[in-house]
Amino acid sequence: MNVGVLGAGRIAAVVVPTIQKAEGICCLGIASRSAERAAEFAKAYGVPRSYGSYLEMMEDPDIDLIYIATPHSHHFEQMMACLEHGKPVLCEKSFTANAAQAEKVLEYAKTHQVYAAEAIWTRYMPSRRIIQEMIESGIVGKIHALNATLSYAISDKERMVRKDLCGGALLDVGVYGLNFALMHFGDDVEKVESSVQMTEDGVDGWENITMFFRDGRTASIQAGMYSRSDRQGIFYGEKGYIVVENINNPQKITAYDDNDRLLKQVAVPEQITGYEYEFFEARQRLQEGQWESASMPLAESVFVMKLMDGIRAQWGLRYPADEE
Repeated sequence: MNVGVLGAGRIAAVVVPTIQKAEGICCLGIASRSAERAAEFAKAYGVPRSYGSYLEMMEDPDIDLIYIATPHSHHFEQMMACLEHGKPVLCEKSFTANAAQAEKVLEYAKTHQVYAAEAIWTRYMPSRRIIQEMIESGIVGKIHALNATLSYAISDKERMVRKDLCGGALLDVGVYGLNFALMHFGDDVEKVESSVQMTEDGVDGWENITMFFRDGRTASIQAGMYSRSDRQGIFYGEKGYIVVENINNPQKITAYDDNDRLLKQVAVPEQITGYEYEFFEARQRLQEGQWESASMPLAESVFVMKLMDGIRAQWGLRYPADEE
């Protein structure tokens, strides 16, 4: 499968080497708004083709899948352009600026049977299954709650503080905590409550989110952009607890009893970087003639965007895209 990467920034610099090491997948091209930037990236990372416009890459018949690695604010327009050119697309999280945009992507992909999926890597990793298996084993008894925290010192990044780029902690890191809860507690959410510390630029810098599920379970999520957190996810059961090291890229999953004694520890399989799994699934789904992911169906991406729309509404945070 020949992949074209749209956007030559930080994420692309991680994803491209990953693709190059992944069996059966080739990074054929890199596209930027600047021909010079694209050529420099291609030379630095050994990518055969470079394009000075996104459209040029979309029109290349040798590209089988386009990976979008640009700010959230650009995702919808770029995904729709890819789909309208008949190009399957894998788009970085957060999928779009809001749920209305995500619903339009779903409708187009389904109607025209062109593959579209959100590239939130934790949905595709083997760790997802390993965590769920440990939960379902009953090793710590019935689980009533979880806590997940993810924060990095990234407030100096321009994309994080600009409203027009859909900045703020929620769409960049908070989305991982929400997905962590949904993957393991399901989508039957009764209500969501949150509190926030806003930045001087008017976007969310730190937030606490509590999700209440109709079966009585709760998920407490913290996300921010001022400092690095422990990144842990913890499931609290009647007979102990399960700790996931790094909800953004789980490394090991450990169960303890209610006296803090080790019950079981499982390491995740060795990986290239973790990004490879979303490409492996995309290749499989394309071979099967499918138009969406099995690990992250488009309806689930829409659901996550609706949750985040609701959370932002609680804060009074609106993006330019919300006015369209």
